Amino acid sequence: MRRRGPGAEHGRVSETIPGPSLRLSPPLPLSLPEVLVLLGAVALLVARWLPARARRPGTIAAGAVLVPSATVLGVVGIRWQMLPVLAGAAVASAFALPPLVRGRAGRPARRARWWPALPGSLACAGLIAAGPVAAWAFPVPVFPEPTGDFAVGTRVVQWTDPLRPESFTSDPDDRRTVVVQLWYPARQSPASVPRAPYLGRTADEARTVSAALADGVGLPGFLVDGVPRARSRAVVDAPVAGGNERFPVVLFSPGSGGVRAQNTAWAEELASHGYLVAALDHPYDSSVVVLADGRTIRAATASSGDRDGDEEPAAGWTAVRAADLGFVLTRLERLDRGESADPLTGRLDTGRAAAAGHSLGGAAALQAGRHDRRFDAVLDLDGYPHGPTTPALRQPTLALTQEITAGTDPRYLPRLTEALERNTATSYRLTIPGAGHLTFMDGPLYLPPVPSIVGTLGRTEGPRVVAAATLAFLDATLRGRPGDLTTVLGAYGTVASSGAQGAREARGTATPIP
Repeated sequence: MRRRGPGAEHGRVSETIPGPSLRLSPPLPLSLPEVLVLLGAVALLVARWLPARARRPGTIAAGAVLVPSATVLGVVGIRWQMLPVLAGAAVASAFALPPLVRGRAGRPARRARWWPALPGSLACAGLIAAGPVAAWAFPVPVFPEPTGDFAVGTRVVQWTDPLRPESFTSDPDDRRTVVVQLWYPARQSPASVPRAPYLGRTADEARTVSAALADGVGLPGFLVDGVPRARSRAVVDAPVAGGNERFPVVLFSPGSGGVRAQNTAWAEELASHGYLVAALDHPYDSSVVVLADGRTIRAATASSGDRDGDEEPAAGWTAVRAADLGFVLTRLERLDRGESADPLTGRLDTGRAAAAGHSLGGAAALQAGRHDRRFDAVLDLDGYPHGPTTPALRQPTLALTQEITAGTDPRYLPRLTEALERNTATSYRLTIPGAGHLTFMDGPLYLPPVPSIVGTLGRTEGPRVVAAATLAFLDATLRGRPGDLTTVLGAYGTVASSGAQGAREARGTATPIP
């Protein structure tokens, strides 16, 4: 029995659509020192095959690039992707250096016959080529530059609910505690100010979280060692944006085994457009939660793989998450009222609030919307609706799903359709061609672009489409922006709407938006 990572439901798709929004440059898989090590290794390999007169200076030049660059990597930390490059360079040096040494000793710098040297050179070339391929498959994620008018600030808070016992422990005095990351519209910070680390407040926390996420999906931790090195686009504790504008709030629950930071690119894009995003870590359910006092809480929830047998515990976990969302909204209301000194006091419009989530977090958002009338909109990112479908939803709801295929859980679409059709407000289901289950989080930014893992939209299109569809929905439901939402959403896939305004379906093909 293995805990599922941030998702692991539904099928696979093949069609692709371009997606608007989010300026995201293709990530460079190698840093400058890594590029120099790669070039030095290639030059050292090639030097063996140069004419006699060029062989010595070529080898010296390759070493002059390779050795200092490898030394720099040794200081800042070598990623595993560079190990085959260094191994190839070490083997190549065995061919290149002996002739060089003989030449310095006054003996002719002859090279070995080409036919016994060729297999070794090809092996070196294979090792050196494996480095950039591995770096491309498992890169350090490069986060999209948010497209809104605001810069983005972030900070992490920890809140304890004195009214709720912790259901995952036997201590009667233990109370439910959640860790929450806030992204908010901020003033522009100088370019020299460091951006927030991804996955944690500190490098140690980021490595702990990254290792737990890898373990949750059955990957060796070293494969994603680039993830805790990443920096997002937000600035920690950046000053709140000037003016008197009040920001609608979006509360987010991550996927099964997921963590608060798993949708950082999405949260930063929303914040740049004037929203306060609060993403939760759910102790004993998230892969790992690091508390303010340094304690580390590992996940206690587990999926057996038996769909029927997992339903009852999943419904219970969903209920706990939904209560967490309601509690955090209460704390945001208190923060806005100024019950404690805070830069965000008076700037949050908690009267315009949305519950959102990915996978199991999407189910929690649906449950929070059913039981807490303070939520004015609900957003389900490819989440199976665990738990009861009553009472009916009463607020506009958007469910984003990957394309339904033969491999999809056959209960998923009927269950989701039932939940949406009971809604007394209008519901929308947007099916995004080319999306995989992990398209709806940061996964495409750092996981191999394998269709069965992240879909076929690639590293850039997935984040663009999901963020653009989310913003269209939130702008219409929380800000009252005019327009036909069914038509707008139809630009990103196939939309089915139901509820107060009756059933309707729209299909659109998106065109690139610069």
